[in-house]
Amino acid sequence: ADAPHAWRLAARRGELQPAARGTGTTVEVQELFFSTPARRKFLKTDATELSHALESVRRHALARPEVGFAVWHEGRLVAQWRALPAGSGLALDEGSDRSDRSDRNDRLDRLDRRIADVLGADFIAASRSLQAVAGPLSLRGRAGRPELARTRADLQYLFVNGRHVRDRLVAHAVRSAYEDQLHGSRQPAWLLYLDIAPELVDVNVHPGKVEVRFRDGRALHQAVRHAVQDTLAPLLPQAVSDGRGATPSAVGAASDTSDVAAAQLSAWPQSSWQAGLALHGAPGVAETGPAWPATADVRRTPQGSGGLATWAALRAPLSNGIDDDASGNAAAGAVPAGRGPWPLGREDHAHAASWPLGRAVAQIGGAYVLAENALGLVVVDMHAAHERIVYEGLKRAADAGAALPAQPLLLPVTLSATPLEVACAEAEGDTLRTLGLDVSVLGPATLAVRSRPAALPHADLAELTRSVLAELQDAGASRVVQRARDDILATMACHGAVRANRRLSLPEMDALLREMERTERADTCNHGRPTWRQVTMKELDALFLRGR
Repeated sequence: ADAPHAWRLAARRGELQPAARGTGTTVEVQELFFSTPARRKFLKTDATELSHALESVRRHALARPEVGFAVWHEGRLVAQWRALPAGSGLALDEGSDRSDRSDRNDRLDRLDRRIADVLGADFIAASRSLQAVAGPLSLRGRAGRPELARTRADLQYLFVNGRHVRDRLVAHAVRSAYEDQLHGSRQPAWLLYLDIAPELVDVNVHPGKVEVRFRDGRALHQAVRHAVQDTLAPLLPQAVSDGRGATPSAVGAASDTSDVAAAQLSAWPQSSWQAGLALHGAPGVAETGPAWPATADVRRTPQGSGGLATWAALRAPLSNGIDDDASGNAAAGAVPAGRGPWPLGREDHAHAASWPLGRAVAQIGGAYVLAENALGLVVVDMHAAHERIVYEGLKRAADAGAALPAQPLLLPVTLSATPLEVACAEAEGDTLRTLGLDVSVLGPATLAVRSRPAALPHADLAELTRSVLAELQDAGASRVVQRARDDILATMACHGAVRANRRLSLPEMDALLREMERTERADTCNHGRPTWRQVTMKELDALFLRGR
């Protein structure tokens, strides 16, 4: 910067020559295919190649918000992202080093502004901020809400220590975190910045440095999955309580409601660098996801159920007077005080204005509950909402134990296996047993399964074992058994939830709304469909041309 002039280096001649320019560096590329003309034949159209170039620059821009980028094509400026100055940052954590915390918050502030510039303000509005620390691993970024999901995985970015990479392990972990929240085969939208100790990642496994390998892939997989899950868990209705409301661009979508809540993850697999791991979220964010109500009479199910609580006991605190028998409709009345986690009395209705989902006013079409909140009108799909409530309760009861209950087999099930499956079964024996599978090697191409998950008494054991081994090989962790178990619980929840054309009383509708506000992931049902939508007063006024 203090030199009298700049220098020009011609790559073909290798000579340095004096030049005139401002502070900085300019790289000019000409005759790109002079030495390799055969590569020119594989070029697509100008528009296609320009889109590839823009995507490459876009990734660099997302990684370095403090650097400005400009893309010119045929003498025309097609994209530009200006260097972002230091911002005001976020609130400081009490008891932390103020200088270090200020620097990190400043980076996050600039990062969100660059993300909005590159990916658009809609991405920021429809995603949640993620911050997590686990040992030598630091995660930050944004996880898109289920309504932001796309048909293609073209809005997924991963940066490891500042470099854009593609990693199937992290992609699998993020996709696992979105289970039960995406409709069909839609792909989530997310952007993650992963900072990890350099000795725990190998960056020299791909010629183009677009892939990496992690030393402890399983621990990383669990850390990423739990961080994204905790980010998605806080409820969208809480935005109303925070006074931030819904965005008019998407009915039911609200601005960023909260960062990831702090949660002790004692169930994570321990490794050499994972002693006492914990995720740390933004300051001042209350923990969500209350424990299953103590009023529920949790009893054991009949043999072969895998230790799940009885359906009646789980459903009792949820029904609160919603009788499955159609003949009970006429008798449905006020909810008895003391039943369930949300008795509705006069003192509760006095605070109805502060309820995120508001107070129920009517039921229409036998399927939808209408409620009034501070923003306007809330429309709730009562079956989808109740289905999510019951499903989350069943999962909490099933996850009470660390390992899944196993059912020993009288006669082992043998199956043919590839050398990779045999090696994986030998190396992952402990992991398989925690999933309820006792797999041993009988020969170079034969495996024997001596126990099955008790929650899956009718599953094809050979196919289940192959699926678990395949996922362990591919991602270093498996959720095949949990997914199969959750599918059963989802079916139970679907059949146990309140059905359409059931007439509910106002106290019953209010009880459903209050439980939605307490349940994690209550914004979507088990199949990824939305459970509620917000219609603001501004939108209602526009329908009737008020104020014009």
